[in-house]
Amino acid sequence: MSQQSTAPTDAAPATFTPPTHREILTILGGLMLGMFLAALDQTIVATSIRTIGDDLHGLSLQAWVTTAYLLTATISTPLYGKLSDIYGRKPLYMISISIFVVGSLLSGTADSMYQLAVYRGVQGLGAGGLMALAITILGDLVAPRERARYQAYFLAVFGTSSVLGPVVGGFFAGAETILGVEGWRWVFLINVPIGIVAILVISRVLHLPPLKRVDHRIDYPGALALVVALVPLLVVAEQGRIWGWDSTRSIACYVIGVFGVVAFILAERYAKADAILPLYLFRNRTFSVGAGANTVIGLGMFGGLATLPLYLQIVKGQTPTEAGLTLIPFTLGIMTGSIVAGQTTSRTGRYKLFPVAGTILMGVGALLFSRLEAGTGLPFVFAVSIIFGLGLGFTMQPLVLAVQNAVPVRDMGVATSSSLFFRQMGGTLGTAVFLSVLFSTVGGNIASAFRTASATPEFQAAVADPAVQADPANAPVLEMLQGGSGTVPSLDDSSFINNLDPRLAQPFLDGFAQSVDTVLLLAAIIMAFGVILTVLLPELPLRNVSGIQGRFDEAAAAEATVEPPAQAAAAATAVGGVAGIVADEAAVERVHAEGSHRTE
Repeated sequence: MSQQSTAPTDAAPATFTPPTHREILTILGGLMLGMFLAALDQTIVATSIRTIGDDLHGLSLQAWVTTAYLLTATISTPLYGKLSDIYGRKPLYMISISIFVVGSLLSGTADSMYQLAVYRGVQGLGAGGLMALAITILGDLVAPRERARYQAYFLAVFGTSSVLGPVVGGFFAGAETILGVEGWRWVFLINVPIGIVAILVISRVLHLPPLKRVDHRIDYPGALALVVALVPLLVVAEQGRIWGWDSTRSIACYVIGVFGVVAFILAERYAKADAILPLYLFRNRTFSVGAGANTVIGLGMFGGLATLPLYLQIVKGQTPTEAGLTLIPFTLGIMTGSIVAGQTTSRTGRYKLFPVAGTILMGVGALLFSRLEAGTGLPFVFAVSIIFGLGLGFTMQPLVLAVQNAVPVRDMGVATSSSLFFRQMGGTLGTAVFLSVLFSTVGGNIASAFRTASATPEFQAAVADPAVQADPANAPVLEMLQGGSGTVPSLDDSSFINNLDPRLAQPFLDGFAQSVDTVLLLAAIIMAFGVILTVLLPELPLRNVSGIQGRFDEAAAAEATVEPPAQAAAAATAVGGVAGIVADEAAVERVHAEGSHRTE
């Protein structure tokens, strides 16, 4: 492989020798380090953000820290895909890691929540390329049929980070200092050595042969319109529950976002093949159905899973670290499903079965989760987590593989990043909608649970118990009951529930569990639409050549269509006279013009 990388850029080799299994595993090690940075960051920060907010005296601003990262990561994802199709994967991947490392270093030195929000935005600019480019690079090196078995390693990174994140985040957040630095700052600083190692490994082991350079215009209007479209829509998705969905600020975000979407579509129509997200890809049924399926799966997956840690921490009283460990069966399900799907697809060449089965399993898992109660045992949670995780493992990579296999190899970068873009947009929307449903219903459910509990002798005895009345921790609930207002204490800080007398706390647990059930039932209904979309997904024969070899073949085919007419013109010059020369030269010019048009 290293010998091929020395070929001149204007004379790329006509063939590509695929890397050996050992070489692929070495390259995967570097790619997985980059992916691990992005995957771990999401869970490790979520666990420690409360400690960070308290230390920086801005807990009420914590949502903006998350929103800043989400905005830049989502917007930059399709940009990396398109730019890598033009300038190459390796330099863009190393740039994305470098930006992420710089953002992490800055975040670890933040002195206020406003600074941290800005620095997290820098982190997100790098994170947008980490996962999308890693999957695309694998597509360059390995043919689709073989690619399926290697993509399971990427899901292993995702699953491992979902368990390690809460554990590591809890450790850092709970430490006063580590090596003389405040513990929570290591949540970000830990990314620096990992990122440096990833850059060094990628620079040494990833050798991609140069491809023939094709000039493209950079779609600046499309990029600007994408920013105008997504920034207000993502902001309102994160803040709408706080502002009010029909507030003036929310309506302004809707209007600006819709304007940006219209401007983006017009810009992409004008840019044609140079567009960040070429609209002609939506004429490909696999791409368009895959985009819809990824959006729905993002809705069900991220939106539904956002409520499970809350259930475990509030209803079951677990710490964030314990909640992360409780979801280990979920990770095992993901890894098992991805391995089975990858190996089976590699042997048989068939992949459609897995997205269909996966969305069904996710729907069944969400439906079973919608039966959670305050007294539900952890074995039930473990079993359903395996079902939901298995469905997710069946679904995530086969959908990306289907899109990569269906589009022209020259568009594989933008197609891959677009798949992840739609999934992330679905996840953002799902999280916003489901958390809004959760917190808009929880007050009424808790109030109803109190009305039911107040009629029981056990609850009445608790209210009359002098020990209960003397404990200051019970005061908010006793005041609510004595005042007769029925207004539930604010759940912005739910830690008071853990300090209540268990008999007074039970209605809170029952009401919160009912709201979680409502959210997960909604997730199950959404996954039913996912089943329909995956059934509609075409199943095309998997290509037997890698992305790089496919681009070489396309270039060779384009040259072959130009050369024979030129030879015909030369023969006509010798035997056909002036008229033949003129006619055939005109034909040659037409063919060259067509070839240039295709190249553009």
